[in-house]
Amino acid sequence: MPKIIDHDQRRREIVEVAKGIILKGGFEAATMRSIAAEAGFANGALKHYFPGKESIVAATFETVLHEHDLWLQASISAELGPEEMLRQVLVGTLPSGRDEIASGRVLLALWEYAMSNESLAELYQVHLARWRSMLVERMEAARDAGAIRDQDYIAMANEFISVAVGATVINLMYPDGDRIPDYQAYIDRFLARLR
Repeated sequence: MPKIIDHDQRRREIVEVAKGIILKGGFEAATMRSIAAEAGFANGALKHYFPGKESIVAATFETVLHEHDLWLQASISAELGPEEMLRQVLVGTLPSGRDEIASGRVLLALWEYAMSNESLAELYQVHLARWRSMLVERMEAARDAGAIRDQDYIAMANEFISVAVGATVINLMYPDGDRIPDYQAYIDRFLARLR
């Protein structure tokens, strides 16, 4: 009987290998040859799952953005009041652990590639719009509950996203999370400005 192969699982495994290679050596280190070797495939076997490096890069980019979306969703709890839920969403979008920091480091390598790849740039723009909408929605809910005052929430969301992206960049120099207390203090100051 022929061996049954879960192709979707294999694709996920290949993406995880690509993420690991990018994390260790940057985007240039993630060649088809290095990914195949690290994944334990013969050199041409990746073609059964991805037509080329660009498709692996796109899948890796999508995976990292999906992980970010999952962290956002995990930060929301119906048991929390609107202001505490807003705080949790803010905390959930700043890199606060090794997995988030590592994912951010991979994302940085992929951003440069996305600058010259229209479909990847669009993918990230959609992600940013979704992130901004979620922040605005949480701020509006906190306002409706009387926890914060009315103001330009789109501008505040854009500011926060810029800080979160900046934190991702800074973590390149502090991969052990040494700056996480600074980010927590920023969230306190951000919320104080909203009140």
